[in-house]
Amino acid sequence: MTAKVWNTAFDLLMINEGGYVNDPKDSGGQTKYGISKKAYPDLDIPNLTIAQAMEIYRKDYWDRCKCDYIPDALSVAVFDFAVNSGVKTAIKKLQIALGVTADGIIGNQTIGACNRLSVKKVLEDYMDLRLDYLMSLPKWKYYGNGWGSRVERTKKKCEELI
Repeated sequence: MTAKVWNTAFDLLMINEGGYVNDPKDSGGQTKYGISKKAYPDLDIPNLTIAQAMEIYRKDYWDRCKCDYIPDALSVAVFDFAVNSGVKTAIKKLQIALGVTADGIIGNQTIGACNRLSVKKVLEDYMDLRLDYLMSLPKWKYYGNGWGSRVERTKKKCEELI
């Protein structure tokens, strides 16, 4: 992984997440750059800086998903899904796409499969699983258009990295 891939992933995330919102339909409450008050109750969300957001995303999402160890296209896809739906969900769906044990933990088996199998095929299956998951959520009726666009935007960016 290069700094370029991390920057690509973060830049895409900022397009997908946007700035400050406090949507009453969103259980996360105050949210800025996709970081919610619910997930980070001690943070001053309205005054969160982009540098702080980048540090949180690197440590709590990118590193936890071991994105440095998987192909670029998959790292960007997994990272964005982890932010949108949770780390464990993103990893489990990746493992299903890979055909390995879906335990929600990226270890040697998952990393090996990521680097051995066709990235294009895994990405295609992964993005389908992501969309199916999002469509199954009760809040799809409120956020479906945005989530669907996000999946398409992310898929397109990832395909550029193959």
